[in-house]
Amino acid sequence: MTDQIQDNDRRLLHALGYAQELRRGMSGFSNFAISFTIISILSGTLTLYGTGLNYGGPIEEAYGWPLVSVFVIIVGLGMAEIASKYPTAGGLYYWASKMGGPGWGWFTGWFNLIGQIAITAGIDYGAAVFADALLNLLWPGTFGTTQHWIIGIYAAILALHALMNIFSVRLVAFLNDISVWWHVIGVLVIVGFLIVKPDHHQSFATVFSKTVNNSGFSHHSSLIFVFVFMLGLLQAQYTFTGYDASAHMSEETQNASRSAARGVIMSIVVSAVFGYILALGVTFAIHNLGTTEAAGTFAVKQVFLSALGTKTAEVMLFITVGAQLYCGMSSITSASRMMYAFSRDGATPGHQLWRRLNAQRVPVYAVLAIAVLAFLCAFPAYFGTNGVVAYAAVTSIATIGLYIAYVIPIYLRLREGDAWEPGEWNLGRWYRPVAIIAIVWVVFISILFILPTVPDGIPFKHGFTWLDVNYAIIAVVGTLVLVGGWWVLSARRWFKGPISQGSEEDLARIEAGFGEGGAPRPVPAA
Repeated sequence: MTDQIQDNDRRLLHALGYAQELRRGMSGFSNFAISFTIISILSGTLTLYGTGLNYGGPIEEAYGWPLVSVFVIIVGLGMAEIASKYPTAGGLYYWASKMGGPGWGWFTGWFNLIGQIAITAGIDYGAAVFADALLNLLWPGTFGTTQHWIIGIYAAILALHALMNIFSVRLVAFLNDISVWWHVIGVLVIVGFLIVKPDHHQSFATVFSKTVNNSGFSHHSSLIFVFVFMLGLLQAQYTFTGYDASAHMSEETQNASRSAARGVIMSIVVSAVFGYILALGVTFAIHNLGTTEAAGTFAVKQVFLSALGTKTAEVMLFITVGAQLYCGMSSITSASRMMYAFSRDGATPGHQLWRRLNAQRVPVYAVLAIAVLAFLCAFPAYFGTNGVVAYAAVTSIATIGLYIAYVIPIYLRLREGDAWEPGEWNLGRWYRPVAIIAIVWVVFISILFILPTVPDGIPFKHGFTWLDVNYAIIAVVGTLVLVGGWWVLSARRWFKGPISQGSEEDLARIEAGFGEGGAPRPVPAA
């Protein structure tokens, strides 16, 4: 990094009110890489593949993925413009606070934090499912396939990722760079084998016209099928989450005003292209549609086994699990930076602890908190029989929480209109249609993904059981009640949004304190 770029980044961060506490060692490519890694087409696309197949069928992969991709790119454009103006670790919360005031920042921050925790849970729980499948292929009979086994593997993966993040941000950045190529080459290898090796492929007519409804809802109404197809969009919509990581890592990124905006957009676009290739590749390679549908969360494993044979399936699962492990590692990185920034401004209980840095300038206690909370988020799967409903609920919580946090700053930017002063990267006159479409889409999916996903999850219906409830609605409404109640009863009197760490002299003194490797206490504003 040149001295001029380093100086510009520091000056911009100082203008936002913060000292350069985190280590600014990430390149623009690394910034893109962390968002691309968290989106992880080898994670979301494959872990929820069974959901897409049973809620829509092959046409879910053929049409659902590009449909969602278009709307996600629009949301990303709206976010990128704001990231360019406010390149800080607080990301969405900071944006909303500056454009709308402390109240908007408060709700944005909490939805973002809860979404970050849930997406970490979704990623690493999915990795545990695929790791369990791989282990059972490598050593048959040694590992179980029950939810108890999967939760145990899940806990081990979270612990590994927490330790990796605590060790060094440089290690995480290096692994993120590798992860980009792992994902891109991995997709090409998997799709290449699925094209060349199987003796049989599904026809174009099947992939682009076959419908499936295994949701349990009525098969006799086209409107019901449209509803089921929409529920299946969770596969793609959940995959396209976590790209706000480029904003959260901006205090550690060189030339952040441009790099963060580009990281958001390019991570979505590249994921859209390669994710669609992957989804179609798996769908064309299905040997027996009924058997694959019945496999549920292990649908991809079934495709690999029937199309490629055991040995090749082991290699494909190894590539997939590797990508998912990269993804979970990066998710904890992003979530801990968000918690660090939110705590830096006093918004979380125990904020003095969560904003504390170790000698490597890593928010170590925030990393540990994210790992523990993510474990608790997916732990209800321990009490189920197959984990499908619980996993759908976790991924719904992640999707809704994050997208509410994504769209609030976009709405506030739209509200400011032409009076808003853009950063280096901006949409010009296109900001208005981009914002309107993004808002409508997020409202739509936020309602859609809290709805029951199976008939037995509908309250007061015959056969209702709490194990089939989509508890995303409990999490979302509970967040509104708890966070809203906290705001009304207490926080509105003391929470003032982002807190400046002081004058230029104060900020310089904070930065000088890192010369000995320690983490100084924040200097209060004058």
